[in-house]
Amino acid sequence: QVQLVESGGGLGQAGGTLRLSCVASGNINSINAMGWYRQAPGKARELVATISRGGSTTYADSVKGRSTISRARDNAKRTVYLQMNSLKPEDTAVYYCNANGRLWTDSPFDSWGQGTQVTVSS
Repeated sequence: QVQLVESGGGLGQAGGTLRLSCVASGNINSINAMGWYRQAPGKARELVATISRGGSTTYADSVKGRSTISRARDNAKRTVYLQMNSLKPEDTAVYYCNANGRLWTDSPFDSWGQGTQVTVSS
């Protein structure tokens, strides 16, 4: 009922910049928060950044100060971006988009994208 499609992953160099995008579609009435999470090999999935419908943001300490999460400036606000600057090899992971909100059926949803690989070379 809800699809999240990420794009923008790939290979980056240490010190470089990467921009990820995620578009939500489906039977969505409204989206509350959207966010990015990542999972490195052998590690648990961890929060990278989140943004509420009102624009409040949270960041993991590991990316704070060098990453920016934002949402599209349209009424639906169904697109979320993550720009990461000053990339580090430890940023290498699969990045997942997450969104939660309410469907037109009035049911809540909490959905994940399939993930996009980010690899940072030193």
